[in-house]
Amino acid sequence: MPPIIPSWTSLTLTQPEHLTMTTVDHLALAAQPTRPFESVPVIDISGLFGDANSRAQVADAIRDACIHVGFFYVKNHGIDEALIASTVDAARRFFELPLEEKMELDYRKTPNRGGYFPVAQKGSVHECFELETGINTTSNITMVQTNIWPSQDLAPGFQEVVLKYYKALSELSFKISSAFALALNLPDNYFDDKVQTLPAMRLMHYPPQAEVIDNRNSGTGSHTDFQFFTMLWQDEVPALQLRNTLGQWVNADPIPVLEINCRDGQVIPFHLSDFDIY
Repeated sequence: MPPIIPSWTSLTLTQPEHLTMTTVDHLALAAQPTRPFESVPVIDISGLFGDANSRAQVADAIRDACIHVGFFYVKNHGIDEALIASTVDAARRFFELPLEEKMELDYRKTPNRGGYFPVAQKGSVHECFELETGINTTSNITMVQTNIWPSQDLAPGFQEVVLKYYKALSELSFKISSAFALALNLPDNYFDDKVQTLPAMRLMHYPPQAEVIDNRNSGTGSHTDFQFFTMLWQDEVPALQLRNTLGQWVNADPIPVLEINCRDGQVIPFHLSDFDIY
């Protein structure tokens, strides 16, 4: 009998939770009633690379998505599709390695918890390879090299392509940060000196599940994020859902774009839905 839930892979980058916000009160926007969403908006962010008017239009679309959904797709983001495909391929080949070889990269062997996380004995059913960066005092590439990495013999090209993807996604994340600032009628660099750490990234693999199991043992149980925001790429297996203000679960269908999830209790006061759960 084939598994009810197939194996799937995701690439996730989180902008850090460590934000210095000492003047947040003046940022408050007029509260607007949230409407129950039935789908996830797709936003063309090519304007973020254009003139001031184009950037403002993207910021307005992101503001609306944050107020009413708390989650949105972004297309025309500028990251090479070939790089994404290469990173996904590298991740899949890594997770296909024998467990004993992956455990040589156990995250507990590193000071910054960067490395391999095996499937837990209880709770969420997934494994991941994590890039942890630490304090924002040097370049992101230098910071993530403190991680433990598989050898070239074990995973040819893995470190090179993962670092290249991390750099591209990190640069995009700061573009997204600038859009959040513009959405609040602030300078586009407002959050640059508020971020105390660099983004972290996870390559995640959810093994196939052969039967319906409860929330406690799902690939990842229902939750909200605590980081500034999360950027997610998921493969072709439909697995992600969001809960709207009516308590209904809405599919976030896998399409060939990136997905952005705003944090729990967003530090910028966008009057988010109380049900920004996925």
